[in-house]
Amino acid sequence: MSSSVVEYENLISTSFSDCNKSVRTGIQPRWERKLQKQQSSYLDNNGRRPKKPLSSHNGGGDRFIPNRNATNTELSKHMLRSELPTSSSASVSSSSSYSTEMEGGALPDNQRSVNDTKREAYHASLSSSLLGVDDMSKPARILSFADKAPAPKGDTVNNLAILYSASAGAAQKKSRTKLVSRSIPSAPSRILDAPGMLDDYYLNLLSWSDTNVLAVALSETVYLWDASSGAIQELCSLDEGQDAHISSVEWVQSGGAHLAVGTSTGATQLWDVNECKQLRSMNGHTDRVGALSWNRHILSSGSRDGLVVNHDVRVAQHNVSTMLTHTQEVCSLKWNSEGSILASGGNDNLLCLWDASNSNTSAPRFKLTDHHAAVKALSWSPHERNLLASGGGTADRSIKFWNTQTGALLNSIDTGSQVCSLQWNPYEKEILSSHGFARNELNLWKYPSMAKIKTLEGHTSRALHTAVSPDGGTVVTAASDETLRFWDVFAPPAGKSKRQEACVGGFAPSNKFSSIMQIR
Repeated sequence: MSSSVVEYENLISTSFSDCNKSVRTGIQPRWERKLQKQQSSYLDNNGRRPKKPLSSHNGGGDRFIPNRNATNTELSKHMLRSELPTSSSASVSSSSSYSTEMEGGALPDNQRSVNDTKREAYHASLSSSLLGVDDMSKPARILSFADKAPAPKGDTVNNLAILYSASAGAAQKKSRTKLVSRSIPSAPSRILDAPGMLDDYYLNLLSWSDTNVLAVALSETVYLWDASSGAIQELCSLDEGQDAHISSVEWVQSGGAHLAVGTSTGATQLWDVNECKQLRSMNGHTDRVGALSWNRHILSSGSRDGLVVNHDVRVAQHNVSTMLTHTQEVCSLKWNSEGSILASGGNDNLLCLWDASNSNTSAPRFKLTDHHAAVKALSWSPHERNLLASGGGTADRSIKFWNTQTGALLNSIDTGSQVCSLQWNPYEKEILSSHGFARNELNLWKYPSMAKIKTLEGHTSRALHTAVSPDGGTVVTAASDETLRFWDVFAPPAGKSKRQEACVGGFAPSNKFSSIMQIR
């Protein structure tokens, strides 16, 4: 009975297992499919599992980053930079040399080590052969030119310089155009011949009256040229010897009827131009009178004898005062428009300022010694009170501006050539300078910046004398090339009234002033 029971149990287990197998082979569970897919992704074509970094299993990058926390970087750098061989390197070198010697061969010269005693000599030899430097203490530039690049030829045009300087030139031109709003002709409007014009820096041979008559001294003769009609008249001629000549001329301030004439003999003459008659001759100098200046009824004269004499032309005893400070020829005299200060310049490089109230004293108010040559050019500003401009000769070449109230030097510029004459623009803050050696040109400057507005060229010799027309628009220059040139450099601004034009120069004409100027 026991055997039958065993057979029955085997039958039951066999039937159930077959049934289970049939069920399992039908549909595979999802977890089994996922496991099989994951396992198959880690196998290559040969069924082997490839070697991959651990980081790839965690979804990281594909680079291997080592851990250097255990590395001593400071010690490594020291070992690399150390010049002393370590025990291991010494042992390696000794073993290698020993093995080389045992094989019967010797090391070539370029592979032998250098002893410490010969290391400096080796470095010096190496630098001398490679760099051409014997002294290692001085740094050597490996990539450097031994010779400088050759200079370009004179006719070479640098296109890049022209390109990149175009904007700067345009800005400079624009800034110059801002200095003046009017058009200034570069050529003179009229040229007159002046034969016999003396080439003497210390004389003053040109003067323009308020009646538009120009007085010019040519050698021993004084000529009058009427700018309105163009008529020429000979006023006087000096017949006192072969070397006698006219040394200065100066019109009276208002009226234009009287002309002061200085001569080489030391006399100062006074002429009535309407009658062509000499009114009087005043002495006081022992040598030629090269400078004259009017202050109402007072005529100041400067001479080569160093004296400055004030003449009162109304009285018989004309010598009012004599001032002696200059040690050489007085070549320039200018009264200010108020008639309170007289400026005198001399060949002794002095510029002196004299008070009209203290003219009897021999000491000037200020004696200025900043010029290094003769002070010929003097001009008072019509725009600012107590502002005087002065110009020096060939050794000085400068224009200086002074505060005559304090004697302070306000500004000084080097013009590069001899300054012969200065004229202020009566309408604008501009000043015109005429020059001699070595450029013979005229320069128009903007005050107070002293930026050059215009350069006028035309004279072939020194432009010694200048004068301004009564309307203040034209400047005439007289040069030793025996020509007179008229330049339209000054012009009244638009909208200027005739009354304002008549008042240029610092004062307005009046009947009272005209009566004072009458010569008795």
